[in-house]
Amino acid sequence: MDPLTGDGVKLREFVLDDLDAYLAIVGDDRVTNWLSFDSRDRAAAATTLTAIVERSQQPERPDYLLAVTRLDDDRMIGFARLGPTGVRAAHLGYAIAADHWGQGYATEAARAMLKFAFGPLELHRVSAAIGPDNLASIAVVKRLGFSYEGRIRHHVFTNGDWRDSLLYSLLATEFAAG
Repeated sequence: MDPLTGDGVKLREFVLDDLDAYLAIVGDDRVTNWLSFDSRDRAAAATTLTAIVERSQQPERPDYLLAVTRLDDDRMIGFARLGPTGVRAAHLGYAIAADHWGQGYATEAARAMLKFAFGPLELHRVSAAIGPDNLASIAVVKRLGFSYEGRIRHHVFTNGDWRDSLLYSLLATEFAAG
């Protein structure tokens, strides 16, 4: 798959050489506090990264999990994922390394994924489930035009406890690609 680009970001396939950058994200409690899994150590990150690379090479790939880089540097600073959830529907997820927070990378990576979702993939609906306290991520989806649908109680078990999620969605007819 060719890389996707956005304002200041490029989304490309993962490679095994991304391990250190991937670990800097999935091994950082500041980041995983907002994700659906606990922080991973190097061995778990390596196993997961290998599986990501293998999934991306399948003829009928199960999802699109892409590394986020800046346009001027190929080093991974985050990742974004579209995972199928039904007929012409997918769930959007994203994470950016804590050292790069507040610079618009999550918004632009999500926007690039939405262009891909509603363009070449011809999806009808994209949803995002976000922890209620993750105000930065809620701001990202609102900025992109998502609508709030409701609260999913005890949706994710992470960091030793159940966490609710707020569900947001965007339809193809609502997406402004600009």
